[in-house]
Amino acid sequence: MIKGLGTVIYPVPDIARAKTWYAEAFQQTPYFDEPFYVGFNIAGYELGLDPDPKDGTPAGGGGVAYWRVDDINRALKHFTGVGARVIASVQDVGENIKVATVSDPFGNAIGLLENPGFRLPSE
Repeated sequence: MIKGLGTVIYPVPDIARAKTWYAEAFQQTPYFDEPFYVGFNIAGYELGLDPDPKDGTPAGGGGVAYWRVDDINRALKHFTGVGARVIASVQDVGENIKVATVSDPFGNAIGLLENPGFRLPSE
């Protein structure tokens, strides 16, 4: 039934500014670019930007999507270098799995995850 993560959608008040920031932060260009939605393909997963999230905005904080990275310290340095704010610094949560959380300029939490034990079947 469940096939895996499909899309993470972040609400943004200024889609043009958000598109520019996410393109730099994730080092990608959008594959879908409309005034009502911008979509990026990040390693087979969709990161969406929604300027009108009234139907899908979680109440009270919401969840955090964690994006896999090879080197969490390098990723954290990159994200803070493009203007993200650290919410939670790098923590080893066991078995050499490391996590950190940053906030984009629009208030959305972005999780970073270094998990050397997890590989997709194609890796």
